[in-house]
Formats: sequence, structure tokens, C-alpha cells
Amino acid sequence: MICYEGTIITCNENNAIAGYLVEDGGKILYAGDTLPAQYQACRRISLGNQALLPAFVDTHQHFASFATFHAGLNVMDAESNQEIADMIASFLKTCKNKTLIAFGASPCSVREGRLISRAKLDKVCPDKPAMVVKYDGHACIINSLLLKKLQKKLAGLRGYHPDTGEMNQEAFFAVSNYITNSLSIVELVQNMQRAMDYMASVGIGTVHSVSGVGFPLNLDISLEKWMAASAQSGFQLRIFPQSMDIRTALRRKLPRIGGCFSNALDGCFGSRDAALLKPYEGSSSKGVLYYSDAQVADFCKAANRAGLQIELHAIGDAAFEQAARSIKAALDDYPRTDHRHGIIHACLPTAEGLEVCREYQIQLPVQTAFTDWKQEPDSYLESILGSRSSMLNPLQTMWNKGLILSAGSDAPCTAPNPIAWIHKACNHSNPSQALTLDQALRMCTYNGAWATFDEKLRGSLEAGKLADMVLLSANPYEVPRERLQEIQVRRLYLQGRPYQQQSRSAAGALLTGIFSRNAK
Repeated sequence: MICYEGTIITCNENNAIAGYLVEDGGKILYAGDTLPAQYQACRRISLGNQALLPAFVDTHQHFASFATFHAGLNVMDAESNQEIADMIASFLKTCKNKTLIAFGASPCSVREGRLISRAKLDKVCPDKPAMVVKYDGHACIINSLLLKKLQKKLAGLRGYHPDTGEMNQEAFFAVSNYITNSLSIVELVQNMQRAMDYMASVGIGTVHSVSGVGFPLNLDISLEKWMAASAQSGFQLRIFPQSMDIRTALRRKLPRIGGCFSNALDGCFGSRDAALLKPYEGSSSKGVLYYSDAQVADFCKAANRAGLQIELHAIGDAAFEQAARSIKAALDDYPRTDHRHGIIHACLPTAEGLEVCREYQIQLPVQTAFTDWKQEPDSYLESILGSRSSMLNPLQTMWNKGLILSAGSDAPCTAPNPIAWIHKACNHSNPSQALTLDQALRMCTYNGAWATFDEKLRGSLEAGKLADMVLLSANPYEVPRERLQEIQVRRLYLQGRPYQQQSRSAAGALLTGIFSRNAK
């Protein structure tokens, strides 16, 4: 039995700050301002200037993709295409993979103002197939060697640009499918284990993963389900199959469905294919709605009637309204009182759509990392959206409507970093849309657990719940708002114990998962 004394940020319904927390056997026995007599003799740990709060929840992540790219080369911080080329040349010296994968390139974050070219990629990497994936996960640049391998598959597809090597839309998905299919199961499992370890290092104890990105027979969904069941140290994975066929979830006995890719209603701002009600600035294009209203509504009705929880990707305002209409249609068809259906991203919501969300209790897993984002800066968004850019990510408007907001990384699009989510939520580029610290902390903890029906055991530090906790280097309530990003995660505790790295062999992890009944 251990008593922590100091600043205990409970993130409970009242956002209470406790002075004591008693944990035993992985569960919280007590949290409050005074220490009851029965706990006076237990071992005490003083937090000093540090603070304890619930473990963070990443409510939107492409876990298998993040694990793959995390094992590759991250070029998000590069300031020029030449720097990307130099990073690739250095990475090549130790890269043992069949294909070199770099991730995070953006025309907005490099001096040239454009993606690296096939010719430049060929110069630095002529002898190994290579792809540089755009930060938004919707496009890539491939070198000539990879282009030669895939030319027959790519020719004729939308988004095929062999001259520059840029692949987007259908062509990008074809390249992505080829890469994922080329990885061995051992590589995938080991990458996933290291990804869990990384997540734990930044205080994340639970991940909501959207899975299904081109593996044969949706192998990645099955792998993630098995990894969820075999994860050590109390790490939690909740799997959303990305499919418009509800059998993909039902056959695996998963209680939820949705995400991006097959469940994406539109594209993204980076590729100017997010679906808008009015055209992009200086263009006649309104982006792309991938499905008709009838198709989305039919999917939502089928999933809702099957008792599944639904999440849909919507970036633009036209897509957001389509998502809200479709979920509304499903609930009108077959009412459910505690469905927890959600619209992911919700970057440019409309007043009408938000009203539907309020009336039908549709939750919103948002990405505060998208605000003031180096890869997609405010200046770029203003250039393509005009005055509409001031209405992006209206966190406080959504919160004031009583909507449940949770926080996710959309990794690998942004690095999982809950401290950054909190900082950006409280320092929104539109000050009127900033959240209070109380709101931001609850968004990253309790609301994330609530979003997948986990709030009875996780999400707040209260008696009877699991002791899933994060130790921070400082009390965020004593840190100036503009310096919140300086707070560090010191330790993650899951079920009362400090997180230990995943240590099973790939075969051991798979066998444990396959024969377990604990997958969620």
C-alpha cells in the first residue's frame, strides 16, 4: 500500500485537486484532502513540486502505421529538401529494411516550398526502393527504383505523377499497400511493441487505434487485436476497424468500427481535397466527398443497428455535415441512448452540424496538434480558406455546447505528445477558442477513457479505479499558460506499477493474443 502526497490532479467531475492518493494492488483506495486514520501507517511518497494525474489517452491514432513509420526516418523537423536528402543519406548507413521509409515531409516547412523530387531522391538513394511520405499521410514521393517496381499497378490511377514521383489519392494508397504487404509479421509486431514503449514514455496509457490500411485480409486489424490482448504492463489498445463493411468488426467480435481511409468522408487541407461547402480560395474546387449521403447513411444505419460504436473522418465543413446527417439518420432509424458515436477531426464544423451533435450526443475526437502546426501553418490555411480559417478547430465553441471533446494525435501525422495537446488547447491561435486548463486536462484524460466506455476504471483518479497515472515534472496550475509545453513526463504508472518495456518475443506476443479473450 502506497500513499502519494502532494498535488493530485484527479480530473474528476469537479476537477478536484487532492493532497493524498492511496494505491494498493493496482487500484486507488482513496483520493482526498486529508489522510484517513487507516492509511496513516502506509508507505508515503512525497511528490514535492511534481504532480500526479490520470494517464493520457490518445483517442485517434493509426497505430500500425505509426509503428511502421516510427521505425523509419522522421523528417518533420527538416527545414529544406537538402536537409531531408542529407538525413536520408545518413539513415541509409544503418537501414536494414527492404524499403527506406521517411515520414513527415511538408512543402510548408521547407525553404523550397515544395516536396522533395524523385530526381533528388534518386541522387541520394539510387539502389534501394524509397518513399518519403507527406506529413498528412495522403501522399508520398517515391524514387525511380520503387516506381519501376510498381509502374504497372500505378499507371492509370488517380494521383499518379511519375515525372515528379508524387503519388496521391488512389496511387498513394497503392504504394502504401505495397509497403505494408512487404513487411514481415515479426517486423510488424516488434515495431508495435516499440511504439507502445514510446507512447508510455510520453504518458499515454491507452490508444484508440484506427486500423485497416491495405494488409491482405485486414491482417493489421487482427494483429492489433492480438497485440491489444497481449500487451504487458497494463498498456491498453482499443481497435476501430477502418471499413464500410460491418462484418469486419463483427467477425472479430470488436464493438466499434470507423476511422479514416475507408471511413474517411473527405481528404485533407494539405492536399486540398477536404470537402467544402464553398470552393477553395482562387479555385472552383470544393474538394472531394468520397461517398454519397445514401452510402454513408446506409453504413451508419447498419453499424448502429448491430450495436457498434461508429467514428467517421471529416475535415471540411461539407464532410462534417455529411457525418452529422448520417449518424442522425442512423439514430432516427434505431435510437440508442448511449452509443458514443463520434466524428473524428471536426476541423471545420458548421453551426448546423454542431447542433445535430449536441442533440444526438455525438462526441468529437479532435486534434489540437493541428493548430499552429508547422507542417500546415496558419498562413497556408488562410491562403486556401480565406476568412474561414478563423473558424478552424473551434474548441471552446464546441465545449460550450456541451459536446464531449477528447484528444488524439492522428499519429503518424503528428507525434503523440499529450503535453503539446494541452499547450495548444490552452494557447489556441484564435484566443477566443482556447480551452481552460481544467478543460484541456479533462479532454486528455477522462474524456478519452469515456470515449470507449472505459471511464468506470480509467480516466480520473478516484477510489475504485485503476491506478493509471502520470507523474509530471511540475504542477500545470503553477506554470504560465504560454510555458505549458515545458512540462515533462517523468513516469507512467499503469495499475500502480511503473511501466516496463514490452519484453515478449514476437511469437510469444502473438500466441498470447490469439488465445486470449481480453481483446477490446
